[in-house]
Amino acid sequence: MENKKGFYGKFGGSYVPEAIQKELDRIAEYYDELKDDKDFRAELDYYLRDYVGRKSPLYFAEGLSNKIGGAKIYLKREDLNHLGAHKINNAIGQVLLAKKMGKTRLIAETGAGQHGVATAAVAAKFGMDCTVYMGKKDVERQKLNVFRMELMGTKVVAVEEGSQTLKEAVDCAFEDLAANLDSTFYLIGSAVGPHPYPAMVKDFQSVISKEMKEQILEKEGRLPDAVVACVGGGSNAIGAFANFINDESVQLYGAEGGGKGPETLETSATLSVGKVMIEHGMNTYVIADDEGNLRPTYSISAGLDYVAVGPEHAYLKDIKRAQYLAITDDEALEAFQILCATEGIIPALESSHALALAIKLAPTMSKDQIIIVNLSGRGDKDVAQVLDILNGK
Repeated sequence: MENKKGFYGKFGGSYVPEAIQKELDRIAEYYDELKDDKDFRAELDYYLRDYVGRKSPLYFAEGLSNKIGGAKIYLKREDLNHLGAHKINNAIGQVLLAKKMGKTRLIAETGAGQHGVATAAVAAKFGMDCTVYMGKKDVERQKLNVFRMELMGTKVVAVEEGSQTLKEAVDCAFEDLAANLDSTFYLIGSAVGPHPYPAMVKDFQSVISKEMKEQILEKEGRLPDAVVACVGGGSNAIGAFANFINDESVQLYGAEGGGKGPETLETSATLSVGKVMIEHGMNTYVIADDEGNLRPTYSISAGLDYVAVGPEHAYLKDIKRAQYLAITDDEALEAFQILCATEGIIPALESSHALALAIKLAPTMSKDQIIIVNLSGRGDKDVAQVLDILNGK
C-alpha cells in the first residue's frame, strides 16, 4: 500500500528539516538493502525466537467467550513476550539496523513505558548508550517501567513542556536526533513519524499477524471473522492487521483511547475526532482545534495518549478497510477486570481497550464466528494505577 516516498494515499510522507531528511534517507537506504537480506532476516529471527520468546501463543479465551456470548474470542498473547509487550519485536529489528549503520547511541520516546523498556533492553544487549524521553505525567503513571529502564542503564528524561505526555516526548527526541546525527539512531516505537519509520515498524511488527494467520488456520481451519487491536500511534494494530489487509472476509477493528468520551475535550480518539494535518513529520489525523492548534489529549492509558496516529491507519480508515471506534476509560477498566476474573490474565490498559471493543462485538456475532484480540501487553505496569482508581483516589 505504501509507495516509494512513504505515502499511503495522501497520508504519510516526510516533513522534516533538511539535515534530518538526509539522515532519514540514509536509514531508508540501509533498510531497503537489509529488509530482504537472508542473513539479516536470519539474525532477526534468531533474536525473536531465542531472546523475545516467539512464537507467542494464540489462546482460546473460553471463559471470556462463555461469559460474553456470541463469537469465540481468541487472544494473541503478545503479553508473554520478553518484557511483556509487542514493542520488543520492533526494537530488535531497529537495533540490528542501527548496528549495521555504525551507530553507538539509541534514543526513543515512550508513553506507557513499554517501548522505552524494550529500547533499554536492546541497548543493554547490544552495548549501546541510551536515552529515553517520557512526559512527566507518564513518568508518574508508569514508575515501574521508569525503574526498569534505569536498571538496564538507560537515562530517562522527564519532559515538562506542554501536556507532559507522548507528544512532547517525541518533540524532544527529534531535537536530540538533530543535535547528534552522527552517533545516534532514533528508535521510534510506533508506526508513526516520517518515512521510512511507519514502513519499518509495520515490517517488524507484522510477525504478529503472520503467526496469527498460521495459528488460527491450524486451530480452526479458517481465517477469523474479525481482528481487534488497540490504536494509539498504531504499532501493535498495524502488526496485527498486516497479513489480513488483503483478506476482505476479515474485518479489522481499532480501539482508540476514548478517555471521557470522544464528544468531550478529554479524549485521545484521533481517528474519531481528528483533522488531517502535518505533525511529527507526517500527514495524518491529528487532534486539533478549528484553527489547527494541537489540543491536549487524555486517556487513562499512557500508551494511547497521543495526539496523532500512524499514516497507514489514517489510510485504512479513509478507504473503509478498517473501522476505528473510541473506547472510554470506564469501558476499558471494566474489560480489564472481566479478563482478570474469567481467564486469570491481567491485561495492559492499552490492550483492555481492544478487549472492550471485542466484548461489544462478540454478542452481535454467531457462535461459529471468531474474533482475535491482539493482547498487546500485560498489566503489571498498570495494577497500582487501577487500584488507586478503583479505590477512588
